[in-house]
Amino acid sequence: MKKILLVLLLGITIFTFAFNRPALAADAANGAKVFSANCAACHAGGKNLVQANKSLSKSDLEKYGMNSAEAIIAQVTNGKNAMPAFKARLKPEQIEDVAVYVLGEAEKGWK
Repeated sequence: MKKILLVLLLGITIFTFAFNRPALAADAANGAKVFSANCAACHAGGKNLVQANKSLSKSDLEKYGMNSAEAIIAQVTNGKNAMPAFKARLKPEQIEDVAVYVLGEAEKGWK
């Protein structure tokens, strides 16, 4: 019984460390530059010129399940509905930077 518990505990520990995603080491200042060059045409000031009800405000990001870096990264990378995919245009690091920038600006109220 002890051996089974030990093996189970060891398996859980290995699984946890092997599949744990590292924290984003993103650069919000670079994210601001990338956002300005690629996103601001539709999302200036955190707005959404295509679908006004889906802005980049903190409340809208929460409402639509986009209030995490992972969700924003997926949206920017793959696109969805009227939003184009940027995976061919931006490097993954640039997309991570944009995600951190968007979350930071949403937290500050896009001031």
